Amino acid sequence: METSAAMDVEEQPSLNVKRFGLKNSIQTNFGDDYVFQIVPKDDWSAMAVSLSTNAVKLYSPVAGQYYGECKGHNSTINQILFWGPSNPHVLSSCSSDGTIRAWDTRTFQQVSSINAGSSQEVFSFCLGGTSGNLVAAGCKSQILFWDWRNMKQIACLEDSHVDDVTQVHFVPNEQSKLISASVDGLICTFDTTGDINDDDHLESVINMGTSIAKVGIFGESYQKLWCLTHIETLGIWNWKDGSNEGDFSDARTLASESWNLDHVDYFIDCHYSREAEKLWVIGGTNSGTMGYFPVNYKGVATIGAAEAILEGGHISVIRSVLPMSTIHRNSPTQGVFGWTGGEDGRLCCWLSDDSSESNQSWISNTLVMRPEKTRKKNRHQPY
Repeated sequence: METSAAMDVEEQPSLNVKRFGLKNSIQTNFGDDYVFQIVPKDDWSAMAVSLSTNAVKLYSPVAGQYYGECKGHNSTINQILFWGPSNPHVLSSCSSDGTIRAWDTRTFQQVSSINAGSSQEVFSFCLGGTSGNLVAAGCKSQILFWDWRNMKQIACLEDSHVDDVTQVHFVPNEQSKLISASVDGLICTFDTTGDINDDDHLESVINMGTSIAKVGIFGESYQKLWCLTHIETLGIWNWKDGSNEGDFSDARTLASESWNLDHVDYFIDCHYSREAEKLWVIGGTNSGTMGYFPVNYKGVATIGAAEAILEGGHISVIRSVLPMSTIHRNSPTQGVFGWTGGEDGRLCCWLSDDSSESNQSWISNTLVMRPEKTRKKNRHQPY
């Protein structure tokens, strides 16, 4: 059963911080179930939400309307993604059950599946390659490749990493290049043309020095990487020449000093604006508040004062952020800043500050006074 409730919070004036009103919240489940990840369909007509129930639910990103559920995995879903314009109704998911599955979002039925093996776990995957049909999957110390057209495995890289491969990404403007990251602290770049193997196709290795949780490719020509670790540090790299452009080993401290709220306990993600050529790291507290902190990696590496704060929606750790601020003005999503999902099982919809609806819905006094310290809890790993 899906529930949706409007939530109002007090209005508070502030300087130089964008205020985002809470439009509504949806309780996806009842009990101790988590929201893991939120991803949008290419045309923003739907968003998919992976849950700790091993299911994926679909909603309207505008109204929050519940569409249906894709169910079939029997272990943790580690990543979900839509295929894109070429297959607009296909959603894929990978899981610790060793499978990558494709779902038709019109019927919510499984339409195909790849099995990496009963002893494998698939922690990450991506679609690309020169043909656009290459599936790369990050598994236990291995990267496996399949041709999606015939579901045949075509390669296995097993010498480049020695621990779980948490991330694999094809470079957007160079689809033959694959970047992987692992619990072993290494970020590897591969050329996936021809017969893929470790000896001939590993092009470069970057050593982050600690277990890697998430990486993203950004920059005007997609030559840069941001990297978040499991100990909440941040690194900025140029993957083409292997140079480090920003080392934020004290990222949490820097972010915590950049607002007047409780200590930043963890980082959720990074967000890059190509138009503004600006990178933000998104940090959160165990009590469910989050902020966008600008990252300066040119010159002296600093994390600036929070430029957006979202508070009053979640009561626990936030696991995923779906920003919608880059959508075209004439889109039906105008006025919605984005969605967040957390360990409280909630989906929260946030209004942008230029929406008339947000005038009645803004922020509580916790932004102008430091709340009581909440009991720290261990953050669950995504696998």
